[in-house]
Amino acid sequence: MSVFIILFRGVGGATQLPTKPLREALTAAGFENVSTYINSGNAVLKSRISREKTIASVADICKRGFGFDKDIYAITPAEWSELIVANPFPEATAVPKFLHAAVLAVRPDEAKVEALQAFAGKGERIAVVGKVAYLHTPEGFGTSKLAVKFDKGIGVPNTARNWNTVLKLMDLAEKAEVE
Repeated sequence: MSVFIILFRGVGGATQLPTKPLREALTAAGFENVSTYINSGNAVLKSRISREKTIASVADICKRGFGFDKDIYAITPAEWSELIVANPFPEATAVPKFLHAAVLAVRPDEAKVEALQAFAGKGERIAVVGKVAYLHTPEGFGTSKLAVKFDKGIGVPNTARNWNTVLKLMDLAEKAEVE
């Protein structure tokens, strides 16, 4: 069995994915050790099927049960651990709500990353490592022009989590592996 961290793109605001019903639906579908974390599109589960089939099954459950029809990412604990270790801004973890990791569907064009740099305010940084973009916005993500421009500017499908969530999902994934 494999553990996957499931990230749902675009949850929040008008798009809701209620955690308790989602947990119940995933468990009823045969996934094990299902947990969810805050109402922003995060789950951890243990699956007997491949990553691709897990994504397809979760997507079907979400579409039928919740009307959710957006991108879903499934990341292994080993991949998530690599995401944590590869953080190019380790000092930014001191205030984890100002550091974000965005999982990218594919590597973006370097020119797009460079263009985003132009929107970086005082102390703000962006770096792409593999298929993860790291954004450090020390004055706040919600007030950052870089953060506002990131989603469209990066030019590839993605979903971002702040560092608090990154670490909590790693903790949940580790627990799911041993249970």
